[in-house]
Amino acid sequence: MNLPEERSRKKLMLGSDGNALVNLVVVIAVAFVLLKFVYVIYQLSDMDLAHYDPNVWNWLAFPASFEKFMTRPWTIITSMFIHREVMHLVANLLWLWMFGYILQDLTGNRKLVPIFLYGGWAGCIVFAAANYLIPRLQPGIDTSWFYGSNAAVMAVAIATTTVAPDYRIFPMINGGIPLWIISAIFVVVDFAGIGRGPASIYLAHLAGAAIGFIFIYQMRRGKDWSDWINQFFDWIDNLFNPDRPAKKKKSRDSFFYKVSGKAPFKKYPHVTQQRIDQILDKINQEGYHLLTDEEKDILRRAANEDDL
Repeated sequence: MNLPEERSRKKLMLGSDGNALVNLVVVIAVAFVLLKFVYVIYQLSDMDLAHYDPNVWNWLAFPASFEKFMTRPWTIITSMFIHREVMHLVANLLWLWMFGYILQDLTGNRKLVPIFLYGGWAGCIVFAAANYLIPRLQPGIDTSWFYGSNAAVMAVAIATTTVAPDYRIFPMINGGIPLWIISAIFVVVDFAGIGRGPASIYLAHLAGAAIGFIFIYQMRRGKDWSDWINQFFDWIDNLFNPDRPAKKKKSRDSFFYKVSGKAPFKKYPHVTQQRIDQILDKINQEGYHLLTDEEKDILRRAANEDDL
């Protein structure tokens, strides 16, 4: 394992700062616990359980009805974090953990949450559109709701597989199982779990898978759809962080000159531990593939120095 891979993977351990996977799992689990707590209150009090859905659940799940959505637009976000049943929650968290860990290992911390959100949004939009466009579903628009992380996790799974379809897990089993096989199993299990649900749910999950593939395809073409989401999160983080560091001016004295080659002078970046740490942080946040040639050269020279 080379220097950037080794240093970046250490920062993706459980409990590390900025670990997007851990943050996602915590938010989903906390949302489930809070909703169950409210449900228990309804059970123990004199409130009718029949009022739980209209007063609580239906204000978090995504409605197929456009008129209802306009009264609760936040549901396009909250719906992907809520689950009714424990097994539904556990299954989604297990799949999210497996694919999310690999995705972070390959692309850094700043791609997982955007892909998850895009998958959830795509699922909601296609779910609503299907209910309006498929004639047999139209009578039930007012009573149709979409919730759960399935479409979002589907996006993460397909995005991870698109990045590295031959990535192998469980190496003790005949050298490992290719990731594309695990993804195929996941898709089959996910669709089997829908049971006799309406076609709009199947289409919503397919939309999540499609957006995961498109995200990686666009990223390989140089279009990073995660930029604006990460910038928004950075703005929120800085807004509530009074100790945030001020913007640093570009250093003009961090280079020395060496005479070599055709040109009389050629710039070589001065290799310092601080500079190496900055590059490793960039790998952790954005992935190795976004490093500049200069940054890759610094890491190569640093690795060579360590070998001496």
